[in-house]
Amino acid sequence: MVADFSRVLAGPLATMTLADLGARVIKVERPGAGDDTRSWGPPWSDTGATYFESANRNKESVALDLTDPEDLALAKKLALKADVLVENFKPGGLAKLGLGYEDLRDENPGLIYASISGFGSAGGRNLAGYDFLVQAVGGLMSITGPADGSPYKAGVALVDVLCAKDTTIGVLSALEARRRNNGRGSHLEINLLSSLQGALVNQGQAYLGAGKVPSRMGNDHPSIVPYQLLQCSDGPLAVTIGNDGQFARMAGALGVPDLAKDERFATNSARVAHREILVPLLEEALSGDTAQHWEDVLTDAGLPAGKVGGIDDGVALAEDLGLEPTVDVQDASGQTVGRQFRHPVTWNPPLESPTTAPPQLGEHTESVIEWLKGTS
Repeated sequence: MVADFSRVLAGPLATMTLADLGARVIKVERPGAGDDTRSWGPPWSDTGATYFESANRNKESVALDLTDPEDLALAKKLALKADVLVENFKPGGLAKLGLGYEDLRDENPGLIYASISGFGSAGGRNLAGYDFLVQAVGGLMSITGPADGSPYKAGVALVDVLCAKDTTIGVLSALEARRRNNGRGSHLEINLLSSLQGALVNQGQAYLGAGKVPSRMGNDHPSIVPYQLLQCSDGPLAVTIGNDGQFARMAGALGVPDLAKDERFATNSARVAHREILVPLLEEALSGDTAQHWEDVLTDAGLPAGKVGGIDDGVALAEDLGLEPTVDVQDASGQTVGRQFRHPVTWNPPLESPTTAPPQLGEHTESVIEWLKGTS
């Protein structure tokens, strides 16, 4: 069982993933208000804020006032029954209530206690952690956006999502370590800044390994050309050419095969060095027809290319490819009340997974309290 003392996105998304994998997740919320994201709208579905719903399916909601001694005692009993506890209070926040890891581990030695923060529990313990802020100070914005424009954030709260995945990986690893270590639990610390830095991959290593601080390049790639948007007669086409053979096929498909024989463009390193010359030549060839036409031509040639679409187009594509990208979620009566993106892993044989709708605030308070009071 997972006791979910988190709110907003990183923690709730991690616990929803655990719920998708079959865990029982009990979400502790403030009476009358609940998770902050319950009020983060528009947009709204028929059942609530779509932001909240994106990270809270397959959970039970119990409303407990942690400033009330009786409710706090119930919260502690829940924590002591848990296999996993996930929280994203400011570092030390739950400890002030007697719900810190040190307060629980003697009575629940197998507990996996996952603490999520913005900047860790040392020098950054008093800093508020929000995705947008971490994207800014952690360097992600410095490599996102047009070269001659303002820094941009990613289109979703990407750092929260990365942190949620890191938390899930950490919890699953800790559960396996507990199995191997005579049932001993552990305290995990995950922070947004570290999750961002762990995801900078080639851009981060350019600095660490070569002393080069990357900068914004719009949709261009620092190490591969063409790996970007190219303009056609009616709009942009995403082209991702990863090797010299693909480039030669692309040049042939566009009707400009000599480009692949030009020493300035024959190798990737040469294309990177001469991108300012090459890109206009490619766009000149592409200007003769539409993005859809060239997507078809390049795809038929076995090359990775596609029009820029919306989220609706992405869902339609996944459906056309047989990926079954969504699941229907049901309320307590079994009635379908919405559709959500499914967990992205496909199991064979299939994993038996719940598909219950995100809970209403306090929907399970009575049943959870009855369960807690009926346990020793």
